[in-house]
Amino acid sequence: MDIKISFKVNEAVFLRDPEKSDLGRTIIKNSIDLINNLGFEAFTFKKLAIEMGTAEASIYRYFENKHRLLLYIISWYWKYMDFLLDFQLQNLTDQKIKLKTIIRLLTHELPIHTGGLDYNIKFLNQIVITESSKVYLVKEVNEINKSEVFKPYKELCAKIATVITAYNKKYAYPKSLSSTIIEAAHHQQFFSQHLPRLTDVTPKNKNEFACLFIENLVFGVLG
Repeated sequence: MDIKISFKVNEAVFLRDPEKSDLGRTIIKNSIDLINNLGFEAFTFKKLAIEMGTAEASIYRYFENKHRLLLYIISWYWKYMDFLLDFQLQNLTDQKIKLKTIIRLLTHELPIHTGGLDYNIKFLNQIVITESSKVYLVKEVNEINKSEVFKPYKELCAKIATVITAYNKKYAYPKSLSSTIIEAAHHQQFFSQHLPRLTDVTPKNKNEFACLFIENLVFGVLG
């Protein structure tokens, strides 16, 4: 029996819940594919409508604008990562192994599809690496934050911070380190792919570089 995996995203992000209709799920699926292909700046609802063979107005029934759509996609991703983290850590007791598992999850390419999911996770992972900062590096961030739409990201950071504290109870900045791990993982993966001279990546370590760097950073700080 196939298990269908779905996640509830904050209602403030959308006008109509895309998970509750075939059209809505198709909008999300095609948006992920198109944003990955074009980049967020070049992505428009008009192009999405053409790709889907539907009216542009039908997309606006679900999302007010493309920023809200990106917020939905990124929020969904953080819920998915939280799910993966729970699954991968559930049988682990050694806190160092837990931290290494978290770092590996954040620094390695995810599979294209996972059972029970409609969306291309590999593309979604790339979108998060290249575009996720655009959901909060906006003038309206404080107003958006009042609706708790960043809660999935905060909850994931809090979960990682709990592992950091369990590993080193004397460390004073577990939440700051947890968000730094995530953001540094994104930056190092992006830089190693596109701006390698900003990193120490080499042809021999390119697949493991981000993981090795973050591990060195984290355990250098924590001991």
